Amino acid sequence: MRVGWSLVRHEVLLLASLALWLARRTHGTGGGSGFGYARGQGAMMAGFAFVCVVETVTLSVLLRDWPAVHAAFLFLDVYTVVFVVALHASSVVRPHVLDAARGTLRIRRYVHVDLLVPLERIGSVRRELRMTHESAEGELDLEVGSQTSVTLELTQPVTHVTLLGRRREVRLVRFHADDVDALVRALGRARV
Repeated sequence: MRVGWSLVRHEVLLLASLALWLARRTHGTGGGSGFGYARGQGAMMAGFAFVCVVETVTLSVLLRDWPAVHAAFLFLDVYTVVFVVALHASSVVRPHVLDAARGTLRIRRYVHVDLLVPLERIGSVRRELRMTHESAEGELDLEVGSQTSVTLELTQPVTHVTLLGRRREVRLVRFHADDVDALVRALGRARV
């Protein structure tokens, strides 16, 4: 039951992100500085949405003689297109947020990762472009377009909660930012 509610919550947050994107607003930046990460995946997501639209049109033509099947597949295909666009929208409207006043860095990816890292727990931050990531205990890799560009080493672990509610302690976080240098500089200033 809990898994079902997690998935429903995920879908609602995606659709809310789509609404925020259309309104040209962001989520959760407040008084902090936002650092985007969606630019690296825009072309890929647009290509994926295009393929979904082509599939929708093709299936509509192929299934036109079976109205019930056609209606079911049309609904699923249109929802898939909306889902892909909402997924991209969620990464645009939910940037990473550095809030120096509160002493936190909020690292996000889509609507299912929202990791709050206290600045005093950051041991080191560096620009590090990585294209391959192997899963390891205590590490969290948040790739965008199969790459990460920032590495945080933590002095104490923080708790990452997965989409389905599983809790993990992480001491190393790798993520992507569109303007890596600005984020690393801002983190350096905020940690002093």
